[in-house]
Amino acid sequence: MNASVTAALSLGFIYGLRHALDADHLVAVSTIVSEHKSVLRSSLIGTFWGIGHTASLFVVGLVVVLLRAAIPPHVGTAMEMAVALMLVVLGINVLWKLGKERGLAVHAHSHLHEDGAPHTHLHLHTEKSHDHPHYLFRIGRRPFLVGLVHGMAGSAALTLAVLTTIPSVLLGLTYIVVFGAGSVGGMLLMSAMISLPFATTARRFSKINWWIRLTAGVASIAFGLVLGWGLLSELRS
Repeated sequence: MNASVTAALSLGFIYGLRHALDADHLVAVSTIVSEHKSVLRSSLIGTFWGIGHTASLFVVGLVVVLLRAAIPPHVGTAMEMAVALMLVVLGINVLWKLGKERGLAVHAHSHLHEDGAPHTHLHLHTEKSHDHPHYLFRIGRRPFLVGLVHGMAGSAALTLAVLTTIPSVLLGLTYIVVFGAGSVGGMLLMSAMISLPFATTARRFSKINWWIRLTAGVASIAFGLVLGWGLLSELRS
């Protein structure tokens, strides 16, 4: 492997790290991370996002590089619009779950005292979701799908860059894999960092945690709407 190839692949890895920091990626992952109380689980979420992202990049890249044809602009725009819609849905999902947690149910429990007098206790129960066993599939399914959508949206620009700068099919596909590995590493680190405010407030500061999660949900909806509006404005112009 000559120096120019090594340099190209090294840059691909660095670009992948940087790509994980894109705002729409971080906003989407934060909505999923907000549901977890563990930094480790959040890191797995970032990893599965990166795997999904790389998988779609590789599949689209394989087709494009073999055919030596760029993705049409309108297809790229449609993929970006799918990202905007996904961000709105992810944000709504966060708000819906928060709304369920704020619901209060009143339960009455009656019993008899030793003197035979009946007595009733009223208890308030918060409808919080129960923790289920977090298998890898259960943890990774949603971030993997989100990564797939992000990868599809980012494939247009990446494959165009590969087509115009890397003549070899094998090297082009290798570049995409290395780029994807960088995005996996970048999102693993970022999801761990994003999880810190959620993990540190989940148990002792539940109200603060609720508001932080609310912020993540609203931010995702707002970002998706702004992104979608911008894409529609471009189509009209």
